[in-house]
Amino acid sequence: MEKTLEFADLLRLMDDRSTAFQAAVAAAPSLDVRVPTCPEWTLLDLVQHLVDGRYRWAATVAAGPADAPTVVSAPATPRERGAVLAWFAASVRELLDALRQAGPDRGCWTWWGTSQSPQTSGAVARHQLQQLAVHTYDAQVAVGAPQPLPDDVALDGVDEFLTTCCATASPWPHQPAVVDYHATDGGSWRLWLSADGARTAHLPSGAATGEGGERADVAAWGTANDLVMFFYGRITAASLRVEGDPGIFDQLIAWEPE
Repeated sequence: MEKTLEFADLLRLMDDRSTAFQAAVAAAPSLDVRVPTCPEWTLLDLVQHLVDGRYRWAATVAAGPADAPTVVSAPATPRERGAVLAWFAASVRELLDALRQAGPDRGCWTWWGTSQSPQTSGAVARHQLQQLAVHTYDAQVAVGAPQPLPDDVALDGVDEFLTTCCATASPWPHQPAVVDYHATDGGSWRLWLSADGARTAHLPSGAATGEGGERADVAAWGTANDLVMFFYGRITAASLRVEGDPGIFDQLIAWEPE
């Protein structure tokens, strides 16, 4: 999948994931239920995390180009379930409204300055869709009804994670490595790791080698949903088909680029 989701689709899917998240919260026996995939949090903690992020990113997008994120405080945390759902929904509307007003190409502060993702409101929308989608999954796990990410969200999520969260100019502190990721439902990507940093690109569909026949040091196969869940630590490499040196995945997970 070389074409990323259109801006309007990102906003539509954010709204869709918001609805799914609210359905999970509404189905929970209590807002104090633990979230197994975020073991330090209750469901209310998860909601608060998302609400804080929606307001912060809405303000950052609205501020335009800047050297730092905009500091903003979310409204006080309610305790009654209906008020919590309304509180969350209002935060999503705040972000969606800010993104619609900005459009996809407006510059703004982002934390991924040296990645392959642009510092624009469109890139913020793309990343925030993934944040909302993965945390919707977390809420569904908490109520015992996990669902895979929608296909288009998952496929875009593999590319978004690699270009935003992996690609960096920070030097790779280990031996140079080549890592391939293959989504069995469409799309293959390569990640190069070296002293020059980390860079990623699409591979031809079904390819096992890159330019010049270069082979990967480690490769993983799974559905796009599986790959996104692996990237975000919801499943381990044992849930994927892996060939090569799996220790490179451990190095990637532990790596904290400057």
